[in-house]
Amino acid sequence: MKSTAKKDTLSKHKEKAWKAFSIYIRTRDCLKTTWGHERGTCITCNREYPLKQLQAGHFIDGRNNAVLFSEKGVHAQCYACNVRLHGNKVKYWLYMEQTYGHDVIDELIAESNQQVIYSREDFDEIAEKYKQKTVQLIASNY
Repeated sequence: MKSTAKKDTLSKHKEKAWKAFSIYIRTRDCLKTTWGHERGTCITCNREYPLKQLQAGHFIDGRNNAVLFSEKGVHAQCYACNVRLHGNKVKYWLYMEQTYGHDVIDELIAESNQQVIYSREDFDEIAEKYKQKTVQLIASNY
């Protein structure tokens, strides 16, 4: 008997992994900037927003798989900076330079040129990893 249930597509697994990673990044940056997990500051315009209004913005464009889940290359940004201003790159560069230095920027640029192919299982592991990291992050701050 054949199973008629469809396997989730690779993109569904990627979406779940991204959601967990995004929540982790935004929670991390909220805790860094406001010392609470419900509100945070956009790293490029320095305005405060509720966590749900922040996005996980990439330093390197393209959401290339090699840097898609880079904790050093993704930070909390507001919609205006991340979408309307296409990442607000000049201010993002300044933030990266002040926070991490040129070596990390160079590493991320080099990493972005690599090709990474994820499987469903890889995405599932990433999702679980960041769900756990978010829980631990919140618990360790209370």
